[in-house]
Amino acid sequence: MPTRKVATVAVAAGLGGLTGLLIAAQVQAGGDLVKFPEDWAKGVMYGTVDRYDNKQYRELWSTPAAVEAARKGEPIPSGTVLTLVQYKAQVDAQGNPVKDANGRFAKGDLVAYTVMEKRTGWGAEYKDDIRNGEWEYQVFGADKKVNDKANLTACFQCHKPHAGQDFVISLASLKGTMPGEMAAPRPGPGVVSISGFSFGPEQVSVAAGTPITWVNTDTSPHQVSITGAKPQRTPILLKGQSASLTIADAGTYAYVCGLHPAVKGSIEVK
Repeated sequence: MPTRKVATVAVAAGLGGLTGLLIAAQVQAGGDLVKFPEDWAKGVMYGTVDRYDNKQYRELWSTPAAVEAARKGEPIPSGTVLTLVQYKAQVDAQGNPVKDANGRFAKGDLVAYTVMEKRTGWGAEYKDDIRNGEWEYQVFGADKKVNDKANLTACFQCHKPHAGQDFVISLASLKGTMPGEMAAPRPGPGVVSISGFSFGPEQVSVAAGTPITWVNTDTSPHQVSITGAKPQRTPILLKGQSASLTIADAGTYAYVCGLHPAVKGSIEVK
């Protein structure tokens, strides 16, 4: 097995998300094991994603053997390569994403490739709180060269809550089945829905000491992180999960998704 490099990285989250929580952690950086998948386009495109937070159109590609195994209900085999191909969305004069006849983002320029690869024996040196089974990650630019500024621990942190499905967030799509119905947050003051990589409403107003509740309706995990002098953070929320935070002092508080920092909101406490 090739020599692994030791590196100090920041714990963030998300396949393709390269920044996030600034919590330093000493881990083994095994991204050097993952080579650019030259034959990615000969595989199976099993899903697409519109990312409103960063105006990207994304395609999910898999090696054929992984699709075959997933659709038979078998474990994802060693040698599987999943490639997330990221494109800028085309935008109009106002900077809003242009949509096609199906209401999906129109594909623009290629941005990057984020790759997760599974091999027997990989990952054994990681601590349990970060290890993703036998998966490793790597990020490549549009030129197919390694992005050496990529925070690979971001990928581990984003996929870690999905250990029950072999750390593959898009497993339902890989199987050819649709995810379950979107969880609907209960209506009421101080309730914020996380949907389509955005907070709704983006700004919420509550009385001091009143809980604010966030409900994640996305397939992707999210985490609310209030910034500033008195930071607070929820646990990582999977689809359908909710969490509440309470602020005692009046003021305006900015917050982000700790896993996807481009997703932002604010709280006005009266």
